[in-house]
Order: sequence, then structure tokens, then C-alpha cells
Amino acid sequence: MSDPIIQPKVKALRWIRSLHKWLGLPLILFFFIIGITSILLAWKKKAELLPPTLKTKVEQGEWISPTEMVNIAELEMEKLGASIEVDRIDIRPDKGVAKVTFKTHFTEVQLDGLSGEVLSIETRHSDWIEKVHDGSIVDFYLGGDEATKLTYSTLTALGLILMSLSGFYLWYYPKVIRRLKGR
Repeated sequence: MSDPIIQPKVKALRWIRSLHKWLGLPLILFFFIIGITSILLAWKKKAELLPPTLKTKVEQGEWISPTEMVNIAELEMEKLGASIEVDRIDIRPDKGVAKVTFKTHFTEVQLDGLSGEVLSIETRHSDWIEKVHDGSIVDFYLGGDEATKLTYSTLTALGLILMSLSGFYLWYYPKVIRRLKGR
């Protein structure tokens, strides 16, 4: 004879266990990718996934214009046969350098902000890791408008919320059932 108070909880527990299992199977890959890339992004400076910011070699002087910075960086990319479409310029006044990054690849050109000398040309590994992390890597290579990123992020976040809630009930309901059986 089954207890009418316990039986619905046991049924709910079975349903939640099934939901947790079938939701977890496809999401495990995405959670794994997000977890690994989170660790890499948290440690990006220590793991040298970003090129180190160099310092100017010039003691005094005027900053070159941002237009001139872009022109120098574009010339360097042309020499390498890479796209010259600039994404942004990160100016570091305290170090006297500017970092020019590009839209279609993960290269960074560091320039001396006072002399215009090219200090380094390196790959920004943290940029592509960030795109893998948030799902925008698919849009990046397919030329999308962030639709994949938004879908990936939304579904993964909802999956994580549901997995957390179902995991809580998988932990909590057995305690409730044992307490009810003991009364």
C-alpha cells in the first residue's frame, strides 16, 4: 500500500530525473566548452593569450593621429596579405602605445603612439576564445548578424537554469520523501 502523500513526490522525482538526464546529454558539450573557455579567459594574461602591452621608446613628443595609426597598421597587414578592415584602436596613454585590431582576423598591431614605429604584430588568442565562449565564432566565420550567438547563449543559459533547478530537486526530493516515510 502506497502513501498518497509520498507517491506524487516519487513520480515527480522520476520525471525530474528523466528531464535532467535528457536535457543534460545535449547540453554537456556546450557546458564543457563554456567551462574551458571561461578558465582560459580568466587566466588570459597569466597564460599569455594576449600579446603583452609594450612601452614607447620615445621620451617626449606628440601623439600621431588615429588615422595615421590605422594607415600604418593597414600597411603591415597588406605586407602579410591579410585583411585591412580595422575593428578598433586601443590607446594606452600611460604606456605610449596603441593597439590596432581587425574585423576579419585576430591579429593585433602594436604601435608606438609617439613615433609610429611598429612594436609588435601578434595574434590575440583571447579574442577567438571569447568568440567560442559566447558562440559568436559561428557568426564570425559565416558572416552572420549575431543570430547564432543569441540563440546559443539563450538556449545554453536556459538549459543551465533548468539543470540547476532539476538538480536541486534531485537532491531535495529524496530528503522530503525520507522524512515523510519516517513519520
